[in-house]
Formats: sequence, structure tokens, C-alpha cells
Amino acid sequence: MDLEAFDHESHMAEAIDCAREAASRGDEPYGSVLVKDDEVVMRAGNRINTEDDIREHPELTLAKRAAAERDDAGELVMYTSTEPCPMCAGGIDIAGLHAVVYSVSGERAAAIRGTDSLLSSTDVFAAGGSDVRVIPDVLRAEGEKVHEARW
Repeated sequence: MDLEAFDHESHMAEAIDCAREAASRGDEPYGSVLVKDDEVVMRAGNRINTEDDIREHPELTLAKRAAAERDDAGELVMYTSTEPCPMCAGGIDIAGLHAVVYSVSGERAAAIRGTDSLLSSTDVFAAGGSDVRVIPDVLRAEGEKVHEARW
């Protein structure tokens, strides 16, 4: 898979739009899309408040759906507005996704929010011996704006 040929900015813009939609309905400002062959195949926004379920992170939702509904998870790339938390990184690894592309690091998002940062997704993947590829900081300024507007 040639990730360099993917339209990272377009896919990230859609993930950031999902984050804006989540924030506008009262959920936390996180959004993600799954891409195969440079085409979006699934999208999700955070729903922890509207579903009253702390597991309703978009990254985990899409990882679960990819594992349950598709037989090509290893060919999918997740674009997400913010670096996946450890729970979501574990789900991504278990689902067998090929790569994660994010806008805002977990460390930077925590700084904007005024909280401590969690273990990075790269560290979670490495600890599990995963080969999930990680590409950081795509449209970082745009992703930060979503957090700054919420927190």
C-alpha cells in the first residue's frame, strides 16, 4: 500500500468535520474516517454523551465495525482528528488496521484541554508488537482549532 499517494489532507478534513459535528451535538470533539484505496468507506464522530457510553470513541467504533463487517481490515487506514487514546489504539491493533493518520497529538490535545496526556498510540502499538503505521500532524492547526473551540 502506497500511503504517500493517499490524499491525507482531504481525508483528515473529513475526520475533522466529524469532530465538529460531534462537538455541535454535545459530544467531545473527536472524529474519524476509514479509508481504503484512498476512498472513505466509513465515518464516525464521538458519541460518549449522546449514547451515555464512555466507549463511544470514533476510533474504537470504526475499529469494531471494520473487524465485524469487513474482511479487509489490513487494507484500511484510519484518519482521526486526534491521536487515538490507549483504549482505541488497542482496538485498532486488534482489528488489524494498516495505519493511523492523526491531526493533533494526544499530548497537545491534553494541553489544550488542561489535563494530563495519556500513553501515546505509538507506544501502545509498540508494546503490543504491532506494525500499525502512524503518520502524525496532518492539518494540525485545523485540528487544534476544534479543541480550542470546545475546551
